Amino acid sequence: MVFITLPNHKTLTLTLNPSTTTLRSLKLSIEQHTHIPSHLLHRLFLSHTHPLPPQHDAVLLSHLHVTPLSTLTLHVPLLGGTQPPSLPPSKPKLEFLNSKPPANYVAGLGRGATGFTTRSDIGPARAAPDLPDRSAATVGGPPGQGRGRGKPDEDDDGGDDAEDKGYDENQKFDEFEGNDVGLFASTEYDEDDKEADAVWEAIDKRMDSRRKDRREARLKEEIEKYRASNPKITEQFADLKRKLYTVSAQEWESIPEIGDYSLRNKKKRFESFVPVPDTLLEKARQEKEHVTALDPKSRSAGGTETPWSQTPVTDLTAVGEGRGTVLSLKLDRLSDSVSGQTVVDPKGYLTDLKSMKITSDAEISDIKKARLLLKSVTQTNPKHPPGWIAAARLEEVAGKIQAARQLMQKGCEECPNSEDVWLEACRLATPDEAKAVIARGVKSIPNSVKLWLQAAKLEHDDVQKKSRVLRKGLEHIPDSVRLWKAVVELANEEDARLLLHRAVEYCPLHVELWLALARLETYESAKKVLNRARERLTKEPAIWITAAKLEEANGNTGMVGKIIERGIRALQREGLEIDREAWMKEAEAAERAGSVATCRAIIGNTIGIGVEEEDRKRTWVADAEECKKRGSIETARAIYAHALSVFLTKKSIWLKAAQLEKSHGTRESLDALLRKAVTYRPQAEVLWLMGAKEKWLAGDVPAARAILQEAYAAIPNSEEIWLAAFKLEFENHEPERARMLLAKARERGGTERVWMKSVIVERELGNTEEERRLLDEGLKRFPSFFKLWLMLGQLEERLGHLEKAKEAYDLGLKHCPSCIHLWLSLANLEEKMNGLSKARAVLTMARKKNPQNPELWLAAVRAEMRHGNKKEADILMAKALQECPNSGILWAASIEMVPRPQRKSKSMDALKKCDHDPHVIAAVAKLFWHDRKVDKARTWLNRAVTLAPDFGDFWALYYKFELQHGSEENQKDVLKRCTAAEPKHGEKWQAISKAVENSHQPTEAILKKVVVALGKEESAAENSKH
Repeated sequence: MVFITLPNHKTLTLTLNPSTTTLRSLKLSIEQHTHIPSHLLHRLFLSHTHPLPPQHDAVLLSHLHVTPLSTLTLHVPLLGGTQPPSLPPSKPKLEFLNSKPPANYVAGLGRGATGFTTRSDIGPARAAPDLPDRSAATVGGPPGQGRGRGKPDEDDDGGDDAEDKGYDENQKFDEFEGNDVGLFASTEYDEDDKEADAVWEAIDKRMDSRRKDRREARLKEEIEKYRASNPKITEQFADLKRKLYTVSAQEWESIPEIGDYSLRNKKKRFESFVPVPDTLLEKARQEKEHVTALDPKSRSAGGTETPWSQTPVTDLTAVGEGRGTVLSLKLDRLSDSVSGQTVVDPKGYLTDLKSMKITSDAEISDIKKARLLLKSVTQTNPKHPPGWIAAARLEEVAGKIQAARQLMQKGCEECPNSEDVWLEACRLATPDEAKAVIARGVKSIPNSVKLWLQAAKLEHDDVQKKSRVLRKGLEHIPDSVRLWKAVVELANEEDARLLLHRAVEYCPLHVELWLALARLETYESAKKVLNRARERLTKEPAIWITAAKLEEANGNTGMVGKIIERGIRALQREGLEIDREAWMKEAEAAERAGSVATCRAIIGNTIGIGVEEEDRKRTWVADAEECKKRGSIETARAIYAHALSVFLTKKSIWLKAAQLEKSHGTRESLDALLRKAVTYRPQAEVLWLMGAKEKWLAGDVPAARAILQEAYAAIPNSEEIWLAAFKLEFENHEPERARMLLAKARERGGTERVWMKSVIVERELGNTEEERRLLDEGLKRFPSFFKLWLMLGQLEERLGHLEKAKEAYDLGLKHCPSCIHLWLSLANLEEKMNGLSKARAVLTMARKKNPQNPELWLAAVRAEMRHGNKKEADILMAKALQECPNSGILWAASIEMVPRPQRKSKSMDALKKCDHDPHVIAAVAKLFWHDRKVDKARTWLNRAVTLAPDFGDFWALYYKFELQHGSEENQKDVLKRCTAAEPKHGEKWQAISKAVENSHQPTEAILKKVVVALGKEESAAENSKH
């Protein structure tokens, strides 16, 4: 690779080998890339002093000292310009003149000269321009040569060297023309020069555009190759970082903290061990030993004092132990007296500590500042009550209650007309002084309601005194509603009525006093009181509602609606806006008070106010449902009654009203509603069927038959009515009637359900031939109805014709390949006939045709478990959970399969995948049950039956649990709820409920049989383990 520096200061890169490339090949490559003619490429310079010879085109570049990565400079002369003058031959040069002088060089210093600096050497006070080297000045000529500097000296040495180089190195560099500015110093920049520059610029742009894509691609490739060979740490762990979002908070917390394992901590520090001198060891021995005799010096001193020349040696450990012993003795002496009784009372001491207020220095400082500030407030403005109150409360906080009382006494003297000051003084005073303080207060402010109420409150238990105080207050403030209410509450009924008569005279605009008086009066007097109140308070709806309640309480229910209607019109005349929501709340309040007629009248007259015509049905149904949720059944019933009076033919409203009556009404009210409903909607099958079912449940079978006959007359071709009539006769042990009804239904073109019910009747009656005939005819008519194929296979199995049963299942799967029940029945039959291998093959085929079906996977797992293949069952369960990760029945089965210590973790995984699946919840409840956590097990079982009330197995499990751990009341509650839910599904439930011998059994009996079956299954599982 060789680099060429072009005249436009750009670099051209040529990929070639100097050892095999000639100079002519180089010029052709330059011409190809730059479009410069080859006859102008004769000035190539390897360096400033080494031009390539133009006449040797055939020589190799390596012979011209060109190596890989060398840089050549191309100079193209412009024709027509002034050529540099020819210089005379140069004289011999001195080599030291071409080199830079060494640092701090002073000429002549070696021969004793002294260097000095003048101002001209320093120059002006600005940055000096870059001066050329001494070598450049020597080679290029004198400093005066150049533009505006005069002609060069003819006798100068640099002329020959400049002629050899072809340019002057000492000339000034020009940003536009480069180093060639000296060649054209005397010429002008004309249009031809401008055109040439434009051509060169176009060439540069074209060359750059041609090489751009290739250069960028090569650069990108090199960068990628470099990054691939030298990846960053962040790139190496990028995929692991992306997986960090799956880490839970508990896993983050369980990650151990990384210690400091740097090398500097691993370096073993050099430890030097110096042998201990014997003198130190001897001194330590002497300090530790116990001396029982006196030394001679002590004996000479009498043994009672230590001689001055002996230095005591102190054992600090012994001193510490002695200090602890002394302290314990002092504490014992404090705690016990001579007689052995305890002086310090621990309980009293702790009580004193609790009552002691510990105040810090900062708090004391703050209290002092606040006290000074509040003192300034009370002195500068003594008539300001909040200042006195704040000062007193500050003293109270500081624990100076007496100072607080004195401040409030001064405050009462300064602000005798402030009730807040008197109330605060009463609060701070002692119980004996409080009455005197409040007495002075009411004398100063006799019209203060708060002071009179406080005075009555001070008479704690004496009702007479309280009433006397309040009546005294009413003498000063006769129009105070609060005082009237307080005195009426203390009086008996007769006195209260008299007081209320006076109260409504003084406070005629307060509706509560009028209503209280009306409640205490007789019927006639109450009517007069309410009329007077209505005259005084024309915009008060409570008076009209009370009047309606009064009429209802006295048996005049006919007047209730008229009063409410008249009241709404009167209020609208007075300009009062009728708020529908507020009136509905009043209706609910009337219902809670027992005034049902008033509630209905309010709803009937206000429910339609402010509701658009197209929104009436939706709004009214929503209001009724909300009232039902709040327990206001009569209000909801009234809303439905009004809605049905407007929308007589809306089946949805009739159904909701019927559901309300079924849940909260009586059989008679429900029957009346349904009779009315089928009158307006005779084509609604569900209303007829609901009425017939209610009659049947009530035990009135003839009435149910009559309703179904009426329904058939109204809807002659309704299959639902035919089937309902069949069920009525069949459940009441009338098989002949049921058979006749189904025969008529089949003659009139019944659907596959009619044929299925016909087969069920014949199966119960034991008519095998008729059952087979009906199945054959039904399958000819409805070959894609899988239940008929199932019933045919089950018939053959009951008769012992296993091959025919297998043929029936095979034919059924040809018509219904996606029917899971057929696949499971065929697999069970194959297991009976041919063992596990055939059943396994059937289930594998079923899974291929019905992928992601958890029931097929579960059947395969259970088949392996029945034959003791635990390992194969675990493998199948793992595959099943991979294919159906959100299947509750699979997770529940996997919880039961794992060993008991692992069930808790497995249940956590199951709850993460399917939190609200009833199978998983029931499996978790079983874990709590086995761990004897009764309350938790009951809660989870209740949650399971709430989520899936139609699944009978959960009810059986719940009832079995209550039989073991619950009370009789809980057992009855589970039975009642299960009977109301009427479950139809469940593996164990369907197997027992659909058996021929249990066809007419009630829900309660089936539930108990399923519980027995569950107990047998658990005992069998326990026996198999042992």
